[in-house]
Amino acid sequence: MQLLLQGLLLGFSIAAPVGPIGVLCIRRTLADGRLAGFLSGLGAATADMLYGAIAAFGLTAVMSLLVSAQPWLRAVGGLFLLYLGIRTFFAKPASESAPARSTGLFSAYASTFLLTVTNPMTILAFLGIFSAILPSNGTTDAASSASLVLGVFLGSAFWWLALSGLVGLFRERFTPVWMQWVNRVSGVVITVFAITILVGLVK
Repeated sequence: MQLLLQGLLLGFSIAAPVGPIGVLCIRRTLADGRLAGFLSGLGAATADMLYGAIAAFGLTAVMSLLVSAQPWLRAVGGLFLLYLGIRTFFAKPASESAPARSTGLFSAYASTFLLTVTNPMTILAFLGIFSAILPSNGTTDAASSASLVLGVFLGSAFWWLALSGLVGLFRERFTPVWMQWVNRVSGVVITVFAITILVGLVK
């Protein structure tokens, strides 16, 4: 239970800073509803859980492969983020709420999963944190690792549920003009994140 609670706090803390995924979640909640916003965040939470599991269970071969492929993964993530930023900037606000189509919801989930999983630095962060937490609790067995990983996923998912729910409360107040500005600001923010990643690779 202690490890589960620690994982909850860790997952919530990792998800809470508003980066490109947070901007996407807010924008999609306003444009397509709470479910689309929540699933966007859940894609990131799933990727966090995947990397957390790799770190917790010590899959060294997979970790080595991900770290060695880091430049390519970051390039793919940066280019995809750039595409999303430009697309968001030029997106036209809908005159009415979009229906919750399964394909659109899956795309919302898959896109943020892809963005998060192409950032292998996440696994190094989890590796450092888990290597400190698990031995300090005197447990390194599979059940303990699983409790910590589950806590990370639930904590991250709770943050995205809270964020999409809160933003959804104000959705009806946003006119098409406001939504146009939301799209533009979101597009610029996401594009800046993408350029920062790509410039970092060149350096």
